[in-house]
Amino acid sequence: MLSSDITSWIVAEAERQGFDACGISRAEFLDAESVLMEQWLEAEYEGEMSYLTRNREKRYDPRLLVEGTKSIVTALYNYYPKSLLPGEDQFKIAKYAYGEDYHEVLKQKLRQLLECIESQTGKLEGTRVFVDSAPVLDRAWAVKCGLGFIGKNTTLIHPQKGSFFFIGHLFLPVELEPTGQEMTNRCGRCTRCIDACPTGALEAPFHIDARKCLSYLTIEYKGSLEGHDRSKFHNWIYGCDSCQDACPYNKKFSMPNLEPRFQPSEQLLAMRKEDWKKLDKETFDQLFKKSAVQRAGFEGLKRNITYLSE
Repeated sequence: MLSSDITSWIVAEAERQGFDACGISRAEFLDAESVLMEQWLEAEYEGEMSYLTRNREKRYDPRLLVEGTKSIVTALYNYYPKSLLPGEDQFKIAKYAYGEDYHEVLKQKLRQLLECIESQTGKLEGTRVFVDSAPVLDRAWAVKCGLGFIGKNTTLIHPQKGSFFFIGHLFLPVELEPTGQEMTNRCGRCTRCIDACPTGALEAPFHIDARKCLSYLTIEYKGSLEGHDRSKFHNWIYGCDSCQDACPYNKKFSMPNLEPRFQPSEQLLAMRKEDWKKLDKETFDQLFKKSAVQRAGFEGLKRNITYLSE
């Protein structure tokens, strides 16, 4: 196959396997993105997420992360759930964590895609699968291959599908024809995401101070929440979807995903404030044994619940 033919085949095969969109980029240094990232880190907006300050050169150049990489296949997978947790005066968790841990589910799907690619190319040496667990600028590669634009809330927005997507990558040692063109921002004058941010973490369009973000405070931050305004947590005990829920692209285009492993369990859907307040380790394990909520752990989630219950 010609590189353009294999590119078209990969994109079609990814969508046939259930990915919502797929694109391909040349592996190269991310010049503009590296400048913005360095400025952000210099201002220490990352808070306690020290992993963002490590392996910076590899984060900007995929060829340093995986030697021999020539092309990057980027795929989006919808996680918007069929059923939402009760929202009226109830504790809330971010939608991406409703079901099983996306890292493992998406890696499995990407490995299946890789097997199909190798059925066309032959065995490839030096391939890697990445899902939000390595120094990779996920959104930058998605933009680069034409899968969306960066919104004012700093998320990747697909103009016909919204932003409730996981992003995964295949690093391949073969030269493939790139897809699409980088999209310019399509938010226009809209500032609904900024207006919806409970804590003012979105200080300006395209700029977030992670230290103020509820996702950071309820997941990554390990210290005491004392001193933070409880009323601004809006009952979020794990993550926050406020800016995404307010986005017109999501209001118009978000559709329930078809992955059974991403759906909330009946036990989770039945949880109410009083149940959360009585949460013990056994119930936590039943609810979140295979969940991304393990990132915060029982003690972290209990800290959040206790603080918002005082």
